[in-house]
Amino acid sequence: MSMLHTGGGVTAHRLLLGSQLRRLREARGVTREEAGYSIRASESKISRMELGRVGFKERDVADLLTLYGLDRGEERATLLGLVAEANAVSWWHGYEDVVPTWFQTYLGLEEAAASIASYEIQFVPGLLQTEEYARAVVLLGRHHATAQEVDRRVAVRMRRQQLLAGGRTPALHAVIDEAALRRPCGGPEVMRGQLRHLVEAAARPEVTLQVVPLGTDLPGAEAGAFSVLGFTESELPDVVYLEQFTSALYLDRPAEVAEYAAALRRLSEASLSPERSLTLIRSVLQDI
Repeated sequence: MSMLHTGGGVTAHRLLLGSQLRRLREARGVTREEAGYSIRASESKISRMELGRVGFKERDVADLLTLYGLDRGEERATLLGLVAEANAVSWWHGYEDVVPTWFQTYLGLEEAAASIASYEIQFVPGLLQTEEYARAVVLLGRHHATAQEVDRRVAVRMRRQQLLAGGRTPALHAVIDEAALRRPCGGPEVMRGQLRHLVEAAARPEVTLQVVPLGTDLPGAEAGAFSVLGFTESELPDVVYLEQFTSALYLDRPAEVAEYAAALRRLSEASLSPERSLTLIRSVLQDI
């Protein structure tokens, strides 16, 4: 099982820069030990850089690029320009008191993803939640949380949704179990607002929403909820995100990603079409 490092410093930009450096080093036939010696560092430091686990010094990256035969040109300039993006402080660092390090990795990947596909069983996906519904979900899992903590957790969820309002909006495909739509969360008024929000969100061209009706035989659902994040950069592998109670798994081995992608296709095929899904959502809305 191949897993991405889940430290809070890992972002898509760090992963991308690290993978580019690894590609160039291997193409040149340079060992990690030799690369480390060239920048006065250890072999393990090169390994951590290539895995996106540490920050990058522009001087070190420049020296490595020269060692790898990339001493001029547009590609060198692009990679050196990526150093600043890889080291940039992300918005969620201001919420470290309520965002665990294992989830910070997901936020970095989510922001850089070109596509996000997910299967949800218990709740509406976070990117499609209303503020009132998000607050109810947070309170379900944090009975003893202070009002300030709840507010900050909700703020993080709302901040994530700016992804869908920016110029570079990822394609979002959400497959949701009907039980999540019928599960009372926050009371009737909150649920009505949430369902109306789903109807509005489904009208957006970048959003595909499908509902799995109750009683459907679900091929591929045995894994539980999961997400598959895709990236336009060929050097950055697609990632499967599996959230657990106090941690998460990030799978990036192609064979594993392919299995989850296939499971999501089967779930999508077993679901209602986007049009019929909207009809069902409106029906649930009338029942509340």
